[in-house]
Amino acid sequence: MVACKRQLIIFGGFHESARDYIYYNDVYAFNLDSFTWSKLAPLGIGPTPRSGCQMVANPEGSIIIYGGYSKQRIKKDVDKGTLHTDMFLLKVEGAGKEEDKWAWSRLNPSGVKPTPRSGFSVAIGPNNRSLLFGGVHDEEEEESIEGDFFNDIYFYDLRKNRWFPGQLKGPKSEKRKRRRGRQAEAEGASDEEIEKQPPQGPVEIVKEVVAEDGTVMTIKQVISGPAEEKERSESEEEEDGALCQQVEPCPRSNAMLAVKHGVLYVYGGMFEVGDRQFTLSDLYSIDLHKMEEWKVLVEMDPKAQEWLEESESDEEEDDKEGAEGGEEEQESSEEESEDEGEEELHPSVQLDESHADYLARTEQYWIKLARSNVGPEAKEKKVVKVALAMAKTFYEDSV
Repeated sequence: MVACKRQLIIFGGFHESARDYIYYNDVYAFNLDSFTWSKLAPLGIGPTPRSGCQMVANPEGSIIIYGGYSKQRIKKDVDKGTLHTDMFLLKVEGAGKEEDKWAWSRLNPSGVKPTPRSGFSVAIGPNNRSLLFGGVHDEEEEESIEGDFFNDIYFYDLRKNRWFPGQLKGPKSEKRKRRRGRQAEAEGASDEEIEKQPPQGPVEIVKEVVAEDGTVMTIKQVISGPAEEKERSESEEEEDGALCQQVEPCPRSNAMLAVKHGVLYVYGGMFEVGDRQFTLSDLYSIDLHKMEEWKVLVEMDPKAQEWLEESESDEEEDDKEGAEGGEEEQESSEEESEDEGEEELHPSVQLDESHADYLARTEQYWIKLARSNVGPEAKEKKVVKVALAMAKTFYEDSV
């Protein structure tokens, strides 16, 4: 649904019952003055029936419809899903007459288009552009569906009919300040001033995460103190690169977007790991004029929740298997499993260590952990993807 002048326009959708389903491509308008519904009959060839498409209104009062999903029955109990990537314009013709006439036309935008996906979100941004964020592309296997989730941004120029990806530029001014600060320190700092800096030891951070089933899990992280300093000429470029990529929303679908004064706000959404589905409640923002960096307004650690919850469930299953040994043995095994879960420490991030260096040093640890969570039957590609996501989340929380 989208607001267009003094009307709310609704397109498509689907209805599913226990036996059958049906997708729609009809258009309805709700008049905000008379509070009445009317069915529109646009001229031309419009989109095929679908649900999950997104709509935006341009300054001229026309409506752009992009993407969507539908499925059709191939044979009994066998359906085939389709991700739509086409784009249409619903335009008013003969404005000013007693009854507006609408017409469909197909758009063929230029530029770099978003990869096929569903569950993406859109909003109107500054400079006469709309934007697309996130989504998921489901890969159908023989007996399962695995989704690749996204956290990228694509812009669509409403006037030029052109797509292009949004890319973070990084906080350049901060880089310059840090470099100038390093030069000043190197020139003016004395050995006495350096010795006056208080020693820093390992810091323990404890977080509590509530899973969807109500289980409260404790996350314990130990961040090591400063190690011996590397040569700045070697680490400066890597450190600046890490600064630009410190924070970003995790991949997700069905996030909620809003733009205010040129700032995009992204709230919540969902993602899946195996058969488990997780609802997010974090909040991020980014200045669309600068495109320098994401900011965390409300923090959440969804990937820690993901694999800790799965680890917790594995421990509970082990406890149930050990119940045959008697009540005392069961209680002791539960206490031991809880202690092990609480005391599990992941490889800490060293001082000034870039994300690439941390990943190279700890990759096998995270792959092993991911394998234990997603199960032995998961594909290697899926295991590596989960491992990289877990490592990235832990790294970002530690720096």
